[in-house]
Amino acid sequence: MMQQVTVLGTGVLGSQIIFQAAYKGKDVVAYDISDDMLAKLPERWEYLKKAYRHDFPDVTDEALDVAVSRIRSTSDLKDALKDADIVIESVPERLDIKQSTWRKVSEVAPAKTVFCTNSSTLLPSRMAPFTDRPDRFLSLHFANEIWKNNTGEVMAQPQTDPKVFDSVVQFAEEIGMVPIRVRKEQPGYVLNSMLVPFLRAAADLWVRDVASIEDIDKTWRIATGAPLGPFQFYDLIGMMTPYMLNKDSSDPVSREFAERIKTEYIDKGRLGKGAGHGFYDYE
Repeated sequence: MMQQVTVLGTGVLGSQIIFQAAYKGKDVVAYDISDDMLAKLPERWEYLKKAYRHDFPDVTDEALDVAVSRIRSTSDLKDALKDADIVIESVPERLDIKQSTWRKVSEVAPAKTVFCTNSSTLLPSRMAPFTDRPDRFLSLHFANEIWKNNTGEVMAQPQTDPKVFDSVVQFAEEIGMVPIRVRKEQPGYVLNSMLVPFLRAAADLWVRDVASIEDIDKTWRIATGAPLGPFQFYDLIGMMTPYMLNKDSSDPVSREFAERIKTEYIDKGRLGKGAGHGFYDYE
């Protein structure tokens, strides 16, 4: 059993992974290079407590408080990793940042530690060479709002030991996820292979001024019966991920989408649902 968990990155999804693992009884270290981000974690825990109470009427305040008590935070990487059975990386979605992170992690992580990336689009085989243990390196990808959208996509790369793959499947189950075994490397796994083209189509409609954000979302919800429209999904994901994915695209529409996200939303502190404001207001 993997009991000691370290999560690298305390953004929207990283903080959810931290809290969910602690809620399910794991001892979790929250690592971030930014002490300012770490200082905001108590506020983030209160937000997540409220979400759990809303979505799980039988949850108790005591259970939520115990979850928080199992979390400690640090900006010292060596300290964060010293006891880790598994480390889950949730840093910004840029290959160079992730490769650099894994090189640093490899220098200080114990030999027992299993390495998992939560990258939503990048292949683990492009990061494995930057670790000292490619046989213990793979992907574990979560959907946003993981406490209720609880899939855990487990994806190996060619050098991953099958026993390590199975151990991560078991870990995903232990923290309340439904493991999805991805049989071969696939950019975007299963979920984002379907979701990203859908979101890209919505962005294209908005950038080209075909329809408003509200009408694009309304069309999708009414016509398909889906609970959320594409821009509500963007708010769940948070603005930084689509910005990073689109800002250097070869497609001019994608680059314009990234620029509009930055100037109209990110620069104004509208970072998504987790921040209370994104394309929509949540406070």
